[in-house]
Amino acid sequence: MTGNINQLFNTKDYYEIRLESIGGLGANLCGKMVGELAVRYLNLNSAGFSSYGSEKTGTPVKGYIRFSAPDKEIRVHSPVVSPDLLVIFHQALMRDAKTWKGCGAHTKGIIALDHGQEELMGNLPDLIGDCYVVNARQIAMETKSRINVVMLGAMAKVMGFVDLEYARQICRDSLGRKYPAALENNLQGLQKGYERVRQLLKAEIELFQHRSSEKKGHEESDSGQEWGYVTAPVGGVNPRFGSTVTADLSPSRQGYLPVFIKERCINCGLCDSTCPDMVFQFAEGEFKGRKMMVNKGLDYYHCKGCMRCVDVCPVSALVRGIEAEHSDKQYFLPNQDMLRAPDYYVKTGPDGYITSESYLTEKRIEGGEV
Repeated sequence: MTGNINQLFNTKDYYEIRLESIGGLGANLCGKMVGELAVRYLNLNSAGFSSYGSEKTGTPVKGYIRFSAPDKEIRVHSPVVSPDLLVIFHQALMRDAKTWKGCGAHTKGIIALDHGQEELMGNLPDLIGDCYVVNARQIAMETKSRINVVMLGAMAKVMGFVDLEYARQICRDSLGRKYPAALENNLQGLQKGYERVRQLLKAEIELFQHRSSEKKGHEESDSGQEWGYVTAPVGGVNPRFGSTVTADLSPSRQGYLPVFIKERCINCGLCDSTCPDMVFQFAEGEFKGRKMMVNKGLDYYHCKGCMRCVDVCPVSALVRGIEAEHSDKQYFLPNQDMLRAPDYYVKTGPDGYITSESYLTEKRIEGGEV
């Protein structure tokens, strides 16, 4: 299976992969597995590392992997600038022009794209090679696995020189001892990622780009230079709110979110005290004839779906729900203190609308349907 990759080394020194992701989707582990796979089963040299800020769910993460022939030592340890394979773990990242930086006609792209979010494909640059999509979130929910193993399966298929059994074996090596109970589900997720990844036709891409250009009109493109030694703000101060450029944590959700049932709420405030991102909004109101601070709902834009509030709620006023079944969120309240949000947040709310069967276990609570 390594014939194709060895032929490639006749014309270039390295085969380079760049992973574009958000903390919580497992890109760092995926990059490690891909690198180990090349060394253990493909008889190649491999080097890789990840780049991220605070190790927090929702923050940007990049992974870099290089392969070389077994007789060539890898002496380059800088980020991958012009990847042969670009892997995007969440469709929301396509909005950032820097995600595509360095890509060209030689670059193959794999995008984790939810059903119903195809219009985001209009952000594809003109100069890019073959493009593939896989509904990684839906597969992960179906198989009760993780998005990173689904993307690993898709990568094995698109690269063309990685046998599926090698991908399964590296999954056993990396996850079997640490998470033995979840291994079978992860192997199923890997298998479905391998089977369901599909290549976009040029006609599809052109249609998406045409619709996107009509929608954006004369909107200016982001052609500015990245921050560096010369262009960074004085003192290295980050003038932007939050730990990311937009402080958008919605892409880090795994297809689930807390559903607020206001009628059950006793305004105890436990959800607010346990929430790491302060999405609950309390305001002066009346509860059982007394004036007090009343829970008005959640700001789903900043909710990363950790479900701590569901675990701590004593009256089941917060339950675990599938995001696809709650696209019209009755209690979606944009945080007025953080209105430095992009236009797409105000218009459409968070991403993650998918079509799948219901896996919601709390279908009925106290005789009422969620």
